This record gives sequence, structure tokens and C-alpha cells, in this order.
Amino acid sequence: MEDKISIAIGSDHAGFEYKEMLKGFLNEYGVKDFGTYSTGSADYPDFAHPVALAIEKGEFSFGVLVCGSANGVAITANKHQGIRAAICWTEELAELARKHNNANILCIPARFISEDLAKAITTKFLSTAFEGGRHATRVGKIAC
Repeated sequence: MEDKISIAIGSDHAGFEYKEMLKGFLNEYGVKDFGTYSTGSADYPDFAHPVALAIEKGEFSFGVLVCGSANGVAITANKHQGIRAAICWTEELAELARKHNNANILCIPARFISEDLAKAITTKFLSTAFEGGRHATRVGKIAC
């Protein structure tokens, strides 16, 4: 992992409150908020694409996307080359997403986990390194 972690973060309306909470929680990192900026109805691709693009361009170390189920943001982000967005609802899944899949965007299902668990999952994701080795070979086969 890089010495200075930077994070691109975004959400739709369903994930807005968790995104705001996580921004404060992650204040030790460089965090850029790509929206949405309220609980008013919003389309998740409008925020998932800019976060994924910023990671794809190498402008940020990691992304965090939050929506109700995390499915919409994960599907959208994974359309970008070099993006490996993982839906995580436990710390173990976050750890494995990093260790085995070199995931670079964490997708959080706000409607299904507590704020404390979201913080724990985010911490585990950011503090876990990719193992490489046989996993690097597999990850290398993902790109089209």
C-alpha cells in the first residue's frame, strides 16, 4: 500500500448519511466527496462513475461507495477498467476482498449494516494488503 492513502467517496440518497459519517471517520486520510450532497433522490451511477474514474486514473488510492444494497454502485464501478469494486457486509469479506482480489473500491450496503460495522469494515479494507502470488495471477485475468 501507498504511504499516504487517499480516498474517493460517493453515495446515492440511501447511502448519504453513512457517507457523511464515514467522511468524518476517515478524516486522517485525504478524502474527496463526489456526492450526493443530500438525502434527496439521486441516481447512483452519477456518483459511482466519477469515483471509479478517479481510481482508474490513479488520482486516489481507494474508493468507498455507499448505497442501499451496494449492488448498484458495485455494478456501475466495475464497468471501469482496473476497478475491482467489492460489496462487503462483514470485516472478513473486506479482508478477503483486499487480500485475494486486490479490491480498490469498497461498496457498503447502508440498509443492511450498522454504522459501527461500516466503520469496522472500512478500517479492515484500508488496513489489509494484497497478498499477491497466486492471487495476482487470478486478478490479472480479470481485465477484458
